[in-house]
Amino acid sequence: MPYPHVLLSAAVSLDGYLDDTGPDRLLLSSPADFDRVDEVRASVDAILIGAGTIRADNPRLLVNDPGRRAARVAAGKPEYPLKVTVTATGDLDPDANFWHTGGEKVLYTTDAGAERAAAQGVAADIVALGADLDWRRLLEHLHDVRGVRRLMVEGGGTVHTQLLQQGLADEVQLVLAPLFVGDPKAPRLFGPGGYQAGRLRLLESRRIEDVVLMRYEPTAPGEGAPASAADRHWLRLACELAAECPPSRTAFSVGAVVVAADGTELARGHSREAGDPVVHAEEAALAKIDPADPRLPTATVYTSLEPCTHRSSRPHPCAELILRAGVRRVVTAWREPDTFVAAADGTGMLRDRGVAVVVLGEYEDLAKVPNAHLV
Repeated sequence: MPYPHVLLSAAVSLDGYLDDTGPDRLLLSSPADFDRVDEVRASVDAILIGAGTIRADNPRLLVNDPGRRAARVAAGKPEYPLKVTVTATGDLDPDANFWHTGGEKVLYTTDAGAERAAAQGVAADIVALGADLDWRRLLEHLHDVRGVRRLMVEGGGTVHTQLLQQGLADEVQLVLAPLFVGDPKAPRLFGPGGYQAGRLRLLESRRIEDVVLMRYEPTAPGEGAPASAADRHWLRLACELAAECPPSRTAFSVGAVVVAADGTELARGHSREAGDPVVHAEEAALAKIDPADPRLPTATVYTSLEPCTHRSSRPHPCAELILRAGVRRVVTAWREPDTFVAAADGTGMLRDRGVAVVVLGEYEDLAKVPNAHLV
């Protein structure tokens, strides 16, 4: 199911703390960075914080600049982004600033938490997710029911940790403040646990007065059937590569990228690449990788159109090439129509051979763009 673009935003001390243990909130950002955060808030559809942040900080969570609010209204958006919080227990102060400032609010909780929050008179749309909190269901609901396409997450550390560990964060915006906390009892941004492998990609680093903003993007593919935020990034790239194909009326335009488990791009390719009129995208990409590369069995192939199972131009279809390479995971945007081959079920063939195939249908329209003359 489609999710919003999830942006994690936080400021930390040089030793990785979100706050100290004093009675007042430790101000880590500079005035110019607070203004930058206000600008980011104005650009998103919703802002999310955990219930612990409401209890600890009692924030209002607003877009403060009137010009930015006016620009939102002029663009047909609400004056303020939707405010979102999440709690397992439903134990929240109904008098907190969060509920009584800004625009609409929504509370995601468990079945038991929903009963408690309603009894306390919390002024929000209360959505029960079941017996336990489920971040994927929450993001699906925000996307499908509330129309949220960009979600800014401002904490706390537990929320940031869970979204990263589940591969659901598309971007991390981290501000590093020039001070130390040093108190082991103070809250840290990220907690212990299992994170995805590999290095994040640095998108930007910028000095803002005496703090530094760093923007990162996860790159490591997901594992098995659940899709990660990085899967969406790589599949979008594969769909964009399809636009580089020389046009044809007898074959689809397809893009493909092969990515190692740690997020390293191994190769990319597209249909009819390098003047070869019959080469397929997956074939072109896999041909650039040493067949003995030990990263292949744990790699993921991203392809804008599911791998073919029949072809007349070459002896081996792309689904077979993927199996021969030892790749055990494929992410695709579009199931092959019957335009050239009837019932060409590459997804089914690969799944029957033990390959995990993830179909992200929200990218189907993008995959079809360079093939509009064929479908």
